[in-house]
Amino acid sequence: MKKPPPLKNDCFALPHGTNWTPVDDALERLKSVSKCLVETEKLSAKDAIGRILATNIHAGFSSPPHANSAVDGYAVNSKDLKKSGLISLTILPGRAAAGHPFSGEITEGDALPIYTGAKMPIGADTVILQEDTVSENSKVSFYGPIKPGSNTRDLGEDVEENTLILPKGRRITPGDIALMASTGVSSITVYSRLKVGIFSTGDEVINSDVDPSAGQVFDANRPLLYSLLDEWGFDVIDFGILRDNRKHIETELAKASGQVDVIITSGGASAGQEDHMSAILTKNDSLAVWRIAVKPGRPLILAVYNGKPVFGLPGNPVAAGTCAMVFAKPALNVFSGSNWLEPLSFELPANFSKSKKAGRREFLRARIRNGKVDIFKSEGSGRISGLSWAEGFVDLPEHELSVMPGENVKYIPFSSYID
Repeated sequence: MKKPPPLKNDCFALPHGTNWTPVDDALERLKSVSKCLVETEKLSAKDAIGRILATNIHAGFSSPPHANSAVDGYAVNSKDLKKSGLISLTILPGRAAAGHPFSGEITEGDALPIYTGAKMPIGADTVILQEDTVSENSKVSFYGPIKPGSNTRDLGEDVEENTLILPKGRRITPGDIALMASTGVSSITVYSRLKVGIFSTGDEVINSDVDPSAGQVFDANRPLLYSLLDEWGFDVIDFGILRDNRKHIETELAKASGQVDVIITSGGASAGQEDHMSAILTKNDSLAVWRIAVKPGRPLILAVYNGKPVFGLPGNPVAAGTCAMVFAKPALNVFSGSNWLEPLSFELPANFSKSKKAGRREFLRARIRNGKVDIFKSEGSGRISGLSWAEGFVDLPEHELSVMPGENVKYIPFSSYID
């Protein structure tokens, strides 16, 4: 496949005069400009777990590939099964077993021993369950009437040959691999894994294996983003921590853009004197600052650098993680050849009370206990312990002003972002 063209520098620009942007409007805008950024490759179907299909997949063969027995018993012709009362048939020599079909033909008055999974012999269309029969002196007896076709599986009963079984853009699951194997699909075309590069920025940020000096903080954002992106099935390249030096940042950004499809940074994207990332991206006329009416989170930075999309996430870990899931993940899906993500959600009663400002969407760290939703005790964007405590979000819409215990709220499990 020919490599897709790069994004235009101004593709993330919002309409002139836009101020605070509602979350749904921001997502729709992002969806409208997102497109696949990766090439395709051939792969063995059995090795394709987590990969994204670049074509529709059709069944190569029917499943089952032939009519077969669902039980151990006797294969018979249904013409012998119409009468009520005791039925006796002659047992033919031989048998039908899985992988060892019977070469002869079943005629009226005959019965052939057959085992589970064996191909149905010619002339037979019904199997009498072994436990429902008595055999003696080459005769097998049972009581009728019996419904024709009992205890059998038809040709193509599960999937018919050439049926569409998996659509383009689907992320392959273990069940998909089993389905392809059962229908004779051995080689498929998938999208190459999306390569995502991550940075943290700031002179105060250090790795967790370094002894901190005064004023320094451990970097939680890169480990958080790395683990999220890895869990989501992307190839992640960690470009480390960028110091507050414009030339250094520009050099590393240029280097990264030649190695990855997408860049995600955290911190240093505001308009302050030391916020060099935004200044560098502004030089290309590609910087879009999205002031989204959401909590947690500050402006979401979107840009294009050397044809590669750049997400500038907030520096606070909770806000960075929330924006990565809510905004970056749906777009990353499209960049990787998959479909725009609509996370699964459901309504559950709240086990908390909460008031909020009108006009702002809030994503609260939450989890389910005893059929009700609890939220973390603190909403601060720096409370990293809440990321470990939580198992999902409570999504409070812009118009919601308060929540009382027992009222239904929208709950989104973190697992909904794994697609």
